Amino acid sequence: MTAAQDDLVRASSSTTPSEFTVIETPRVEDGAAIWRIARDSEVLDLNSPYSYLLWCRDFAATSLVARDGTGEPIAFVTGYLRPDRPEALVVWQVAVDRDHRGRGLAGTLLDALTSRVTQGRGVREVETTVTPGNTASDRLFTAYARRQGARLEREVLFSEAVFPHGEADRTGAPTADHEPEILYRIGPLAA
Repeated sequence: MTAAQDDLVRASSSTTPSEFTVIETPRVEDGAAIWRIARDSEVLDLNSPYSYLLWCRDFAATSLVARDGTGEPIAFVTGYLRPDRPEALVVWQVAVDRDHRGRGLAGTLLDALTSRVTQGRGVREVETTVTPGNTASDRLFTAYARRQGARLEREVLFSEAVFPHGEADRTGAPTADHEPEILYRIGPLAA
């Protein structure tokens, strides 16, 4: 996908000519909407609202937001380049607002982000983690690897044993058990 293509993507199930999706770099003002989309996904680990604001400021170059025809964020992908392996783009979170799911927007965001980040930066692979119960993410990244013509390797990155168990969070509620995080390494990517 070219830079021009990833700037404007027509929604496939659009019913009105003015309804479209723009994909662009997130702005700090998008942090609250991105937090809400993550919260409403019901599968992502929800970070603090503050962290999403920082993400939109500090990692905007390796993240994207999709906007509807009114300019409101409807989906996002956040990522960063690994400090010890800058050839690896780590995809932190991908989420699509409930009303906009089923249109391939998450895959479009991944493709657009890869296109943008690989240009001139030496990025050769994508890493992400997926819990065993998250079949939607498994399908998303498996399909992404196929589209890229890249190998997909999986291994346990963080076992459930390293997560806190039964300790009280700030509300006093015990932390829930956490599934292991499986590392998906996808590459090499075409330059």
